[in-house]
Amino acid sequence: MYYGIITLLIAIDQGIKFVVASRMRLGESIPVIEDFLHITYIRNSGGAFGIMQGQTAILTLIPALLTIGFLVYIYKKRKSEKLPYLLSLSLIAAGGIGNLIDRIRFGEVVDFIDFRVFPIFNFADICVCCGCALLLYVMLYEKPTSD
Repeated sequence: MYYGIITLLIAIDQGIKFVVASRMRLGESIPVIEDFLHITYIRNSGGAFGIMQGQTAILTLIPALLTIGFLVYIYKKRKSEKLPYLLSLSLIAAGGIGNLIDRIRFGEVVDFIDFRVFPIFNFADICVCCGCALLLYVMLYEKPTSD
């Protein structure tokens, strides 16, 4: 089930990025809600908020290793851990893989969600953030599973 969720989220991420990259010019912005939400096609060679610009090797290697670790852990714990915990890791893995695909293909990440008051981001970033928020909730409020 978890790998199915990961695959679906990666497909959504890559599908949206394909549509944006194939139908928009780099730097083009389309207002969805004027002065609030735009679809703005950019490429980011850095990490979150544009930090570490041009550090593609590090920004590819570290997330790749972490994602592999998450995938192995999910597989090993799929029957013993609670759903919210493994779902949080699945969301993080899906987002990580979605952005890794971009880094491997293009050397940078396709971003497009532009709220005009926040750095431009993408669907994979949303997956990572939601996964981290769920993981934080689980760590703070869920009773741990005993092995």
